[in-house]
Amino acid sequence: MKPWGWLPLLLQLGLMWPLGALSEPQLRVFVVPHSHMDVGWLHTVQESMQVYVTNVYNSVVEELTLEKKRRFIAVEQEYFRLWWDGIASDGQKSQVRQLVAEGRLEFVLGGQVMHDEAVAHFDDQILQLTEGHGFLYETFGVRPQFSWQVDPFGASSTTPTLFALAGFNAHVISRIDYNLKKVMQDTRELQFVWRGSRSLSVQQEIFTHVLDQFGYCSEGFNWDGEAIFPGTSPNDMYLQMQIPVTKDNIQIFTSLLVRNALTRATWFRTPHVLWPWGCDRQFFNASLQFTNMDIVMDYINSHSLEFNLSVEYATLGDYFLAVHSDQVSWQVRDHRDFLPYSLDMHHAWTGFYASRSGLKGLARRASSLLYAGESMFTRYVLLAPHRFLNPAWGLQQLQQLRWAVSEVQHHDAITGTHVPRVGDMFVEHLSTGMEGVHNLMSYIIQDRFPAHSGPEPGGHFVVVYNPLAWTVTTIITLTVDFLKVSITDESGRPVLAQVQPSKEMPSAYDLYVLTTIPGLSYRHYSIRPSRSSQEKTGEPEPFVAKTMQFGGRLRRSARQVGGNLVPVNNDCYIVFLDLDTNLMHSVWERQSNRKVYMTQQFMEYHVKSDVWKGSVSDNYVFTPSGAAEPAWEAVRMEIVEGPLVTEIQQYFYRKVNDSEPTFAIYSRLARGPQGSDGELLCHRIEQEYRVGPLELNREAILRTSTKLNTGRVLYSDNNGYQVQRRPYRDYKSNTIARNYYPMVQSAFIQSRRSRLVLLSEQAHGVSSQGNGQVEVMLHRRVVNNDPGNMVVDLTLNDTSVVQPMLWLLLGSRALTSGLRQRSRLALQHRPVVMLREINDRKHEPKADLRRVLLRLQHLYEVDQDPVLSRPVTVNLRVTCPSRVLLRHL
Repeated sequence: MKPWGWLPLLLQLGLMWPLGALSEPQLRVFVVPHSHMDVGWLHTVQESMQVYVTNVYNSVVEELTLEKKRRFIAVEQEYFRLWWDGIASDGQKSQVRQLVAEGRLEFVLGGQVMHDEAVAHFDDQILQLTEGHGFLYETFGVRPQFSWQVDPFGASSTTPTLFALAGFNAHVISRIDYNLKKVMQDTRELQFVWRGSRSLSVQQEIFTHVLDQFGYCSEGFNWDGEAIFPGTSPNDMYLQMQIPVTKDNIQIFTSLLVRNALTRATWFRTPHVLWPWGCDRQFFNASLQFTNMDIVMDYINSHSLEFNLSVEYATLGDYFLAVHSDQVSWQVRDHRDFLPYSLDMHHAWTGFYASRSGLKGLARRASSLLYAGESMFTRYVLLAPHRFLNPAWGLQQLQQLRWAVSEVQHHDAITGTHVPRVGDMFVEHLSTGMEGVHNLMSYIIQDRFPAHSGPEPGGHFVVVYNPLAWTVTTIITLTVDFLKVSITDESGRPVLAQVQPSKEMPSAYDLYVLTTIPGLSYRHYSIRPSRSSQEKTGEPEPFVAKTMQFGGRLRRSARQVGGNLVPVNNDCYIVFLDLDTNLMHSVWERQSNRKVYMTQQFMEYHVKSDVWKGSVSDNYVFTPSGAAEPAWEAVRMEIVEGPLVTEIQQYFYRKVNDSEPTFAIYSRLARGPQGSDGELLCHRIEQEYRVGPLELNREAILRTSTKLNTGRVLYSDNNGYQVQRRPYRDYKSNTIARNYYPMVQSAFIQSRRSRLVLLSEQAHGVSSQGNGQVEVMLHRRVVNNDPGNMVVDLTLNDTSVVQPMLWLLLGSRALTSGLRQRSRLALQHRPVVMLREINDRKHEPKADLRRVLLRLQHLYEVDQDPVLSRPVTVNLRVTCPSRVLLRHL
């Protein structure tokens, strides 16, 4: 029999034994008070602060101070920091410091937010965790020891890895697949040791606790009612409020708690029950909460032998210390994750992988800009004197964007599962932060490279910054309003460039410029209209690309014949286009000398919207009514060819007579220098898409179909950190939706000889619904008649046009393994293009600039590449300037 295998039987006997049969209670119930405070979901941060958050901290601090036995865990640091910095009195701050020192107020998780685990990038997860932990350490001298990831929609294996690296002792999750949770409850496997990283393995393992089927809420023990926001009736606060505890009804409450605790105990291997007390927006009147619960707990403890249990207020630290003291041998789980998450067989929470695609893209662009701004600012401050720019002001601009990027990682933010006005808040915070960092980078350029004379009237002075640490050869795109253009570099030498009509602005032109930029460095370009005497002076002009237009083609039900193909090529690929269909036909990869038949088209899932007729799609859930259907009737194609870039423009029309396309694919093949400098540029097919506006209750996908024998096995990343194998699974219900997975940065399919890699600049949903197929969900527009969603305006009537981007890599497994990691970083951290501007420089703040936070990451997983996956040692004392304070995190 396993350790504690007798526990369920003992608990059942405990209910039948006569009073006094046991000398002491066998079960300890740890009541953990908490308030789940979403940083933007149904209400903005400001609304929540005004309505309930301030009262939570005010009243909790007061009640903990009044009674020594009480406890509370605080989670989201964005709210706590707003309260601490803007509301808390000196007396309250003193009380908090005392409570923290005594371990009665415990900070758990400690990030700015409870971050999403499916569509957030691990760089941003680290950022928001660092922001919160830095505040806690500097303010209280503490670092959180336990996580509390109880509401994200599925659990990634990246999170336990990061938390182990951060020094956490235990990890708490809740939302995993309903069927799996039931199995784990029945077999008492809700607690285990998780080795989240295949590469780090036992070096970074963490004890993990999955909350049981009751989750993080405790129904029947909410005495402070519902927080009342503007526009709601005061009567609403009484809907969820329990009646006060009296001697006449005390047994109702005690019976409910005891039976619930005994039920939970049968699912765990030690005689300790974690009993979360709280839920969304609770404890805004902590006096009512604690006063009533004190009575219930005192009654249970006075009859502990009768109930065969005792109850106590606790923190997570109290609970896990008790579990650890039992010295149980735990099951070890490998790097597999808990995605996707299904609430039941009809509700697969895979729709949010693509909800509010525009916000997902903005969040990632903001993160990339922050990365560039921080690296530029750090080198500026440490390596050069600063004549005009006040570095303290610069830190303020970075901090504002750090806060906004951290905030949007919340599990109801980047997921797109919030109401529209909250989405407006996220966009405003990100946009304001990005503007500040753009200004900062412009000031740094002006400070380091003062311009004595600008370009000619109508021209531009452009600075391009490479935020990566290695030399990058790429093509940047600028928009100009003149066709005849002259472009020179910082030495006055002419630069290879190409100009063509702009796709988005009919009266403008796209200027493609080939550039090679050393790591963490700049290039400067002067762009001006060509002089009329240019031909006489011999001054070179950018090549004007030639456009070939092909008439519209109707969608055909028959397979492509491939008898009328036109090639588009660079030094790595030949893309064949079928002129009978205006669709891609195949791609020839030169290095392996293999041709892969491959076509792409836009399709849509029609989704259900009537809740009275079954489950429906919404911000969270994807519920298709059937297989995906083609979303177009005709396609028009143009090929724009030049010496630097050849662009294939395909326009898909929903109806034959539509004047504007609903979808478009812009595929670019670039030609760069030979050798390693141009390797990444050559080995990718850049694709930019235009999607929308969609019709109501449609979910748009791009399906790429190949003749690769993949066995319907997909590989997708966890948060841009590591890859998970995703075999296609058949389910009794909702099979399509339950085979969707998040793609934060990359996914691929492969046969024995070839691999097709998709790299993305933002999160999407991805699936392989057929052999040799991979489809990416790019956009969603769904509305339903669910009364709960309608009353709070939780809808996804997204009429926007989105323009996501993918890079396609095709080749052997060996080739793509070497290219994939560097290419994803090249996409994530593309060069930042800045127009030279002169601005006012009145900046007053002061700051401590003696510390730099440096984070290093190995790009390759174990066994991914025979050479590149080897461990690397970096001597930081040689690499870093002497002024940098080194600290291991």
